Amino acid sequence: MVVSGREAFRFPSAFPSPFLEPLMSQIPAVSREWHLVRRPQGWPVAEDFALREVPVSAEPGEGRILVRNLHMSVDPYMRGRMNDTKSYIPPFQLDEPMQGGAVGEVVASNAEGFEVGDHVLHMLGWREYAELDAKHATKVDGSLAPLSAYLGVLGMPGLTAYAGLFEVASFKEGDSVFVSGAAGAVGSLVGQFAKIKGASRVIGSAGSDEKVTLLTEKYGFDAAFNYKNGPVAQQLKEAAPDGIDVYFDNVGGDHLEAAISEMNPHGRATLCGAIAGYNETEPAPGPRNLTLVIGKRLRLQGILVGDHAALQSQFVKDVAGWLASGELRYDETVVEGVENATDAFLGMLRGENTGKMIVTFTR
Repeated sequence: MVVSGREAFRFPSAFPSPFLEPLMSQIPAVSREWHLVRRPQGWPVAEDFALREVPVSAEPGEGRILVRNLHMSVDPYMRGRMNDTKSYIPPFQLDEPMQGGAVGEVVASNAEGFEVGDHVLHMLGWREYAELDAKHATKVDGSLAPLSAYLGVLGMPGLTAYAGLFEVASFKEGDSVFVSGAAGAVGSLVGQFAKIKGASRVIGSAGSDEKVTLLTEKYGFDAAFNYKNGPVAQQLKEAAPDGIDVYFDNVGGDHLEAAISEMNPHGRATLCGAIAGYNETEPAPGPRNLTLVIGKRLRLQGILVGDHAALQSQFVKDVAGWLASGELRYDETVVEGVENATDAFLGMLRGENTGKMIVTFTR
């Protein structure tokens, strides 16, 4: 597995893309794609997945396009889709290609409005080539931003951070904010959004001393701690002597319990993820201090980014402006090659990424 760090500090008006030239003169006969072949029990292992070759049709049907994927996303929610349980999104099917966000180039089109060479965002990742209905693809401009940014800061993680902080948590200037999993794709943006909008204090947790340094020295958090260095409750209490008004939860477990204890009256929590329990084989115990929610009149609310599509245009406008001004910074951890996609996914679950974990296709 080849992993590299990639960062962006300013958002240029014209970002040179290495993919603006035609990618291939011929479409290959086969494509590689990842299938789920066994439902994981606890932590996923290599034997749960298979990389298979499938035929590629160079002539998409009416209203459809063929896309060569350039970048794909691996995200925590994908772990839940590997379980055969009822949820807000259907589970992955066994012996079928998995799905997820991807950006690629149109290499064949039978759809009005889509030309060969266009770059598009779609949800058929985990494969080298995707043939899909054009109505499920969105054009993106590789001359304005790195194409991978549409999977991160300008994509689903960015909108999740934006909607979760400003709409779900009703953030207001002067709030004190705590973000768990703060060095990840969503958390790193939440903290910066809060600082840009006038938070009185922003605190983050992360899983290494290096990430703690990143949070305070690059992303501008006021305080941060390594949750592996001691009890979360004690470290949060020390980092937030005046309590917290907003909690953005990406972890669950002891982080949520600690946040409830330190939240001020009428505090708000956005429950975005609970990665601490995704690979547990037994249900994780809930916070032992939920009765505090009553007396403090707290609001704990979950978020699904699909509920906040109406914010898309304002989100893009604001984030593009913050990137252009240099107020907002982001990182990507890049894994090269579709054959390494499951390694990237497992690494993301272990917290090996800084910012967004991206798989870049090299074939």
